[in-house]
Amino acid sequence: METTIEHNQNTFQLHLSKDLLERLEAEAHYEKRSLNNLVEKLLDEALKRRPNADTLAAIEEARSGKYAGTVDTSSMEAFIKSIEG
Repeated sequence: METTIEHNQNTFQLHLSKDLLERLEAEAHYEKRSLNNLVEKLLDEALKRRPNADTLAAIEEARSGKYAGTVDTSSMEAFIKSIEG
């Protein structure tokens, strides 16, 4: 199914399956939004979840195990000591 979306003088065609379009329309109705507003909101939220360079570096660092240590859970005192150092 073809849908044309207009926003701030910009128009483009978006090809969506009938099922997806129906689900989006139902969600827009449920949220009391226009279809355009819902799609814009969903796209904006999806892009905001993309990790930035610092987050990607931290993820890679964590996955590498470079700074991994051992946590002692035998007692509260041992736990605190193991995470402080």
